[in-house]
Amino acid sequence: MPPTCVITQPIHPIGPELLRASGCDVVEPKTPAALLDALARADAVIVRDGFGAAAMDAAPHLAVIANHGTGVDRIDVDHASALGIPVTSTPGANARSVAEHALMLMFATARQAVVADAATRRGHWGFKYQRPMLSLYGQTLGIIGFGRTGRLLCEMATRGLGMRVLVWSPRADDHAVEEAGAQRVELLDELLRQADVVSLHRAMRPEHRHTLDAAGIARMKPSAIVVNTARGALIDESALITALATGRLFGAGLDVFENEPFNATSRLATLENVVLTPHVASSSREALQETASQCARQVIDTLEGRQPFDMVQPAVWRCRRQASSRLNPSPEPTAEHGKIPDFRLSFNG
Repeated sequence: MPPTCVITQPIHPIGPELLRASGCDVVEPKTPAALLDALARADAVIVRDGFGAAAMDAAPHLAVIANHGTGVDRIDVDHASALGIPVTSTPGANARSVAEHALMLMFATARQAVVADAATRRGHWGFKYQRPMLSLYGQTLGIIGFGRTGRLLCEMATRGLGMRVLVWSPRADDHAVEEAGAQRVELLDELLRQADVVSLHRAMRPEHRHTLDAAGIARMKPSAIVVNTARGALIDESALITALATGRLFGAGLDVFENEPFNATSRLATLENVVLTPHVASSSREALQETASQCARQVIDTLEGRQPFDMVQPAVWRCRRQASSRLNPSPEPTAEHGKIPDFRLSFNG
């Protein structure tokens, strides 16, 4: 029997194509019942929306969990480690897409793009006399977290917009910050006081929760913009809403939220100085193709007995659960890739 890979949410067609070309049986369940049935015989899974302990326990032969994206905070990595299941991620695949989205949110918020669009559609030509707009050129950008995405955004801001960039990142290399043309600050408060735009790019760990809290928001300029394309819990959302509603901040561009899926009845949805997108920063066509391809290769490597790249817990490889069957190396596909499928199923366990 060929090994089975279960894909819990839709990914770019290149992923399933690579897996099938390597001899893997690919299953893409459309209902919770079908998912549970597939997990019972799964050797590998590719997930986009989390994978909890209950899901792992329903998959007794599972040999690898490939996370379609960078953050693994919605995967029970500790439980996977206890079961000897490697967890992989794709930290570089979507970095440019996310950085571009952060830049887009900066522009859209500064130039009131969403409400301006609505005004134009209503025939409200006098809108430009009533709403303030900001220019980003020459302003100060504060980047919280300086991984791949933060560095790319820094490059776009300095080279394209002549922005001064401040970086607060306890783990960032001083040389890397200097080489990027940015200035490192030792204290987050220092960044918050000076920045005209604050963009968050930290991984979500328990100690990072509410990196930007009510006290931090209070230190920011009233003309400042907050952008978040990382994880919603990095910001105290309640404090942010209060600041935006009272004019304590100019605006915010948010792609992620403390609770997802986003609740359309949230007060955020009523604020005109907020630009909201549904966690799509990493969903450019190019990023989806590269991320799906990397996930497939991680699964293939594992099922062929090779340690996959970008393992979250590398030590697990030495005591890993063995797949019920292995793949033999296969040629890569050359067919054209079609339309990305519609959303089907979310399963968090």
